Amino acid sequence: MPDLLIELFSEEIPARMQTRAAEDLRKLVTDGLVEAGLTYAGAAAFSTPRRLALSIEGLTAESKAVREERKGPKVGAPDQAIEGFLRGAGVAREDLEVRDDKKGQVYFAVIEKPGRMAADIIAEVLEQTVRNFPWPKSMRWGDGPLKWVRPLHSILCILSDEAGAEVVPLDVDGITSGNTTRGHRFLAPDIFSVTSFDDYEAKLKRAKVVLRADERAEAIWHDATHQAFALGLEVVEDRGLLAEVAGLVEWPVVLLGRIDDAFLGLPPEVLQTSMKEHQKFFSVRNPKTGRIERFVTVANMETADQGATILAGNQKVLSARLADAKFFWENDLRVAKAGMQPWLDSLSNVTFHNKLGSQKDRIDRIAALARWIAPSMGADPALAEQAARVAKADLSSEMVYEFPELQGLMGRYYAAEAGLPAEVAAACEEHYSPLGPSDDVPTAPVSVAVALADKIDTLTGFWAIDEKPTGSKDPFALRRAALGVIRLILQNNLKIDLPTSIGNGVIRCLISQIARTIVFGLDKSDPKKEGFVWEPKDLREFLSSGGKGFTALSKELNEFFEGYDVAIPVNAPIHVEGTVIAENSSGIDAYRFFGPADVVPDLLSFFHDRLKVFLKDKGIRHDIIDACIVMPGNDDLTLLVKRAEALAATLATDDGENLIQGFKRANNILTQAEEKDGVEYSYGADIKFAEDDAEKALFAALDAADAKIAPAMKAEDFSTAMTAMAALRAPIDAFFTDVQVNADSEILRRNRLNLLSRIRNICLSVADLTKIEG
Repeated sequence: MPDLLIELFSEEIPARMQTRAAEDLRKLVTDGLVEAGLTYAGAAAFSTPRRLALSIEGLTAESKAVREERKGPKVGAPDQAIEGFLRGAGVAREDLEVRDDKKGQVYFAVIEKPGRMAADIIAEVLEQTVRNFPWPKSMRWGDGPLKWVRPLHSILCILSDEAGAEVVPLDVDGITSGNTTRGHRFLAPDIFSVTSFDDYEAKLKRAKVVLRADERAEAIWHDATHQAFALGLEVVEDRGLLAEVAGLVEWPVVLLGRIDDAFLGLPPEVLQTSMKEHQKFFSVRNPKTGRIERFVTVANMETADQGATILAGNQKVLSARLADAKFFWENDLRVAKAGMQPWLDSLSNVTFHNKLGSQKDRIDRIAALARWIAPSMGADPALAEQAARVAKADLSSEMVYEFPELQGLMGRYYAAEAGLPAEVAAACEEHYSPLGPSDDVPTAPVSVAVALADKIDTLTGFWAIDEKPTGSKDPFALRRAALGVIRLILQNNLKIDLPTSIGNGVIRCLISQIARTIVFGLDKSDPKKEGFVWEPKDLREFLSSGGKGFTALSKELNEFFEGYDVAIPVNAPIHVEGTVIAENSSGIDAYRFFGPADVVPDLLSFFHDRLKVFLKDKGIRHDIIDACIVMPGNDDLTLLVKRAEALAATLATDDGENLIQGFKRANNILTQAEEKDGVEYSYGADIKFAEDDAEKALFAALDAADAKIAPAMKAEDFSTAMTAMAALRAPIDAFFTDVQVNADSEILRRNRLNLLSRIRNICLSVADLTKIEG
């Protein structure tokens, strides 16, 4: 069985496209060959800056002949139906056979496809692959219609076996296939021929080309770390940069350069980011001081002066880049040391969203929300508010404008330079986290408070203006924000009043951004009390005053209006542009807030959906999550997860699994009896009517379980409650084995059905077991 080697040789392919392109080449070619009737033992694809290569081993020499019988329409069917069948089968009318069928005579087409040689199939598949290759971007050159990422120069395509190698004939817009390729552009540019993949790879290496990307990356990392180690330094690991640089060179030559002393005082992250983004340099750190002191660059050339000229040129360009960074840093430090107020003021001119106002408006909301939720995590409310007010100040800095990826990190530096508390500086960097499922979660109380406030404001704001995720579209990364809230709560074991937090965020967004004025419904019978228009500046003062949340809103409103000749009735609805957004429903200072679609429950449901995804990744089944979400207290995510984990652990045992069967049997019998009798059996069973020992034992077991489960649930000790519930497995099994529920005696029957009701009620007090599958 022959082996196939393909190489598509072109101008330089962007590094970011190489790995995907190699995989696309492998898939397109192998899928095409298999579809045409060929099989193979293995396939591997490779990429360098100037070539994509594919090696296929154990390819069959030809496809097998195929004979297919296809049933068609009845004899006498309309001509249109017959013609359509002929086109689909690819046969002529005279080639059809008439055969007897259960419903009469029908046409049959016998389609015979002879076997084809592998070379013919390869040429056809490869041409289609080249012409329809899925590059993210491609170009045309010359006069032909062919598109490729960069001009395509040559195609190598050979089949090889013990007898030797043969070229697969192919012509794509004048580019004919052959058995030759070229090595390194400068070090070995001459053409050479190859006879197999092993011969190809070996000759490429002699021609200063390392074919395998992982081998190039390993060589770069090995040489870089060894050169740094010799000077007592270490290379800052960056796997993404390593993969990119490996895609920029065919013959990696690692060079270690020096950073000018004038730039060593810059923050390490600034040096690292500048060198990575602009020059694709690796940073080299002094492990004793943490400073970035040198850099590693990877050349694609061997030179007589061992890279000295290359290094000199790179150091000159790097100095110019770092001079810009130093200028930004020094300018920003002057603003930071003065208190960062110019940055904060400028944020009022930066639009966050046209319906949600400026960054300054958003900061006001976050600051008030952070102050309100801070006690829930043991944070100082004043520090939380202070951190929230400066956390986004660095967005106006020159450094972050040049390097957006440094936002937050530079905020930490600037807050420290401004003399702010360490907790505030840390929150400036950490409040964006976690950004994804693998990102670190802040644990410092002030950082957690600001991070939660930031994400809750984002979610409530976009929910309030009805910009929710739809299908796969999530332009504002709201799913990521919800997952961030979930991880912050769970990993810090927080008990957060989530509906109140959502409501607080919603009302602030609705009041401060959706409506430019707000009118409080007053006594319409008094002309002087038709309503009071609250100006935006007054709104900002109220929202930034660190309000205690919507449960105390009516009190704070009266305090706010103390200087006005107006009183706010504690039971008056709150209107925004004619729409009621809050009403007093459960007490003199308890308002329920809602938007056009009742935002709070809708957003809470969204959190539950994201929690399901999160817990599934942790190995907790969806039905277990559903059984816990419907229970009281589902707005406490920490409590909800503890319940789900305890239930999952219980169901993983034999007692737990079998208990589910007993519960479902009891529930089914009881449900059917209640539907049949038209009554609810929930009035308590009496042990004096128990006749069987198993029946009496179940009474005792239920009493014992109830005595343990009720206090355990009150103490939120789900593990104890679940264990007590699982202990019911044996007495329930014995009851169903020895006792007939639907006894002839109506008294016994009712008593036993009420006993089943106790089983149902006790089990359902722990979780909704009706939702457990199986």
